[in-house]
Amino acid sequence: MSATLIPIRKFMRACRSRKNELKFADSTGMSLNGGRALLTALVFRRVLHRLLAPDEKNVGLLMPTSVYGILANLGLALNCRTSVNLNYTFSTDTINYCIKRAEVRHVITSKKVLDRFPNLELNADLIVMEDIAKQVTFLDKLTAFIDAYITPIPCLEWAFGLDKVPPDDLITIIFTSGSTGTPKGAMITQGNVAANVGAFFKHIEFTDEDRLLGTLPLFHAYGYATAFWLPATSGVAGIYHFNPLEPKKIAETARKFGCTVFPTTPTFLRSYLRRSQKEDYETLKLIICGAEKLPADLIDAWEAKFDVRPGEGYGVTELSPVVATNVPKGRRKDYKDWLRDGTIGRPLFNVKARIVQPETGEVLPNDTPGMLEISGPSVMKGYYNDPEKTKEVLKDGWYITGDIATIDNDGFIRIVGRQSRISKIGGEMVPHILVEDEICKVLAGANSNTDKHADDTAASDELQVAVAAVPDDRKGERLIILHTALPKTPAEICKALQTAGLPNIWIPSPNDFHQIETIPLLGTGKLDLRAVKELAQQVAGND
Repeated sequence: MSATLIPIRKFMRACRSRKNELKFADSTGMSLNGGRALLTALVFRRVLHRLLAPDEKNVGLLMPTSVYGILANLGLALNCRTSVNLNYTFSTDTINYCIKRAEVRHVITSKKVLDRFPNLELNADLIVMEDIAKQVTFLDKLTAFIDAYITPIPCLEWAFGLDKVPPDDLITIIFTSGSTGTPKGAMITQGNVAANVGAFFKHIEFTDEDRLLGTLPLFHAYGYATAFWLPATSGVAGIYHFNPLEPKKIAETARKFGCTVFPTTPTFLRSYLRRSQKEDYETLKLIICGAEKLPADLIDAWEAKFDVRPGEGYGVTELSPVVATNVPKGRRKDYKDWLRDGTIGRPLFNVKARIVQPETGEVLPNDTPGMLEISGPSVMKGYYNDPEKTKEVLKDGWYITGDIATIDNDGFIRIVGRQSRISKIGGEMVPHILVEDEICKVLAGANSNTDKHADDTAASDELQVAVAAVPDDRKGERLIILHTALPKTPAEICKALQTAGLPNIWIPSPNDFHQIETIPLLGTGKLDLRAVKELAQQVAGND
């Protein structure tokens, strides 16, 4: 996978070299080999070229993770346009904010999306994918056929102007989750995606025999890069299901197509664990979880059931997104040099990582916690039309992640917590994520006893605990534990934390445990930090 080519040029070459091999398929029954994938993308390119104005650079998409969703993105890339995959789990007002911020005039969507969100009123003109078929002419089909199977690829690149697209041209604008504030549009360039996907491919040592199971949304940076562009630009086949919240359908899809690789998140993986049979994932050889910390009990439980040990990775939207990941056993001969439980692995070969003192910027020695900063060709161009926010996170080529971490002597990175999720209690730093981990360990033992007779709808599949903090006159801050129904009382949990040797300052008061109906999550399965903070303030105000 040459780093000198922009992703869409790699896609055309990948399709031509494997024109008779499976390229994309999904749970709806749609299946395309390399030749048909290129042909169909070229048809979409021609129709979109007619529908969009010549000066219309940024085009929105509200598409599910499906073959049609992939083709819509490819059609725009072949048109030298910038895709803006919009988060359909946002409120209508927030989606429209993103549309306005990114200067989007048209949004490509599907009837399924419109049926699912009937009250969605977008401030843009809609292009419905199912209607595009009605505008395809015989000339479109003939020309696309000739271009897909006969015309030399360099001639196509010249005709479409792809050979003149520079690496710093935008390929997509991905809006951040908004978990801690208003969504920001990360400008991801052609060179960002080419470098990140290429390095991830090399890091994991993918092969042409791999079939990647894609369920993460295309508006999610991890889904956009790994489920879309990685198979699009290589010999890997992309297999899709549009809803990550449908474990049984995902299991059926994995079994039907013999999927070998699965990028996902821990929250989603936990639900798949309980609602799948061993034979569903018998061909799966590699699972890499991102977006949130991967709990040790989930790793052990998945390995016990499916004989595959999930690996933890780390990425950030602004970094295109993969920074580092563990390489699970058996994936490469030297996997022991790239695997360490409890860490997010070692950085990709073209990624540089360092730990600095948050206030002074002083580079800290190994095994010293501080701010994690990243540099390399995957660092975004900036936030769209927001130079002030860009200056806050980009300093001399380094991206400030907002995560507190350590790097050991072998280069493995361990995330301690987010800067916004670390409290100063009695003058000491208390990372919320580590407190959550310790509580979850206590609950895991209790759940293992109560879940033996649980049915497929057991509530223990869901996230049970979230830690936040509120101001405290005596200690500076105090921890608030939001939780769903638990198998142990708060007093029993606190006692177990003491027995486990947790520092006293880290142990919350039983009075600061507050039961809520569900833990707030974003559409990607990640903890909604803003909602958690607001809930913590509400319940604390009632104390």
